[in-house]
Amino acid sequence: MAVETAEKETAQARNLRTEIGIVTSDKRQKTITVEVKHMVKHAQYGKYIYRSTKLHAHDEKNEAKRGDRVEIFEARPLSKQKRWRLLRIVERAADLAGIEVKEVEVTGAKPKPAPEAKTEEKKA
Repeated sequence: MAVETAEKETAQARNLRTEIGIVTSDKRQKTITVEVKHMVKHAQYGKYIYRSTKLHAHDEKNEAKRGDRVEIFEARPLSKQKRWRLLRIVERAADLAGIEVKEVEVTGAKPKPAPEAKTEEKKA
């Protein structure tokens, strides 16, 4: 916890760029892919549209999981693609692994007949 607050203080003290986005991949060791969305005005039509950028960030403890909303900050180059580091996890993704799905029978409703397999009747 002390390391996280120290990184946050250094990021604020150095006025580093921070972004908030959704983790799209956590398959690599100590690396996450974060999708950052931003709104841009279309040059010709004036309509506001969403654009997204995928950033690779360093996650030292492998604590961010797919679907989490995270805050990352700009850092020195850590590899060919990684120029960001995980600052904090803003919001955890919903854990659907622990939910059991039950089959419920509805009373008073007619069951639908099973679809019959079509056979080829036309033969030349």
